[in-house]
Amino acid sequence: MNKLHVHSLRKHEILRKKLLISLLFKRGKSLKGDFLKMVYASLNPENNSVTGIPSILFAVSKKTVPSSVQRNRVKRMMREAYRLEKSDVELRAGLQHEGSAPEQLCIAFLYTGRKKTFPNLDAFREEISKLLHNMTLS
Repeated sequence: MNKLHVHSLRKHEILRKKLLISLLFKRGKSLKGDFLKMVYASLNPENNSVTGIPSILFAVSKKTVPSSVQRNRVKRMMREAYRLEKSDVELRAGLQHEGSAPEQLCIAFLYTGRKKTFPNLDAFREEISKLLHNMTLS
């Protein structure tokens, strides 16, 4: 029962600190896909954060998706797609921290789709995978 699943998304992986979020959007690089925008940056971690594990933020604007039920559904699908695709990101973040000062990779996924219908989970997985592979860590 104490086993940790490979594809789990734990609480400490979610980005919640306002200071880190504002730094991410000020200093971060961005990539745009068909219906997602990814903002990412390597930031100095605080004392209680775990290095090597990226911090993630998922956001859907009220302007883009007015219904709260639909916004929550899109966020759930984004979290699930990231959870299934995150092993590659953790590997890249871990390799980045081997020889350098400890920095934390912070990533924000923003839903920008304007269509009435929402993409399915496979489309979210493809989009997130494509964005994560195009990410350049420096």
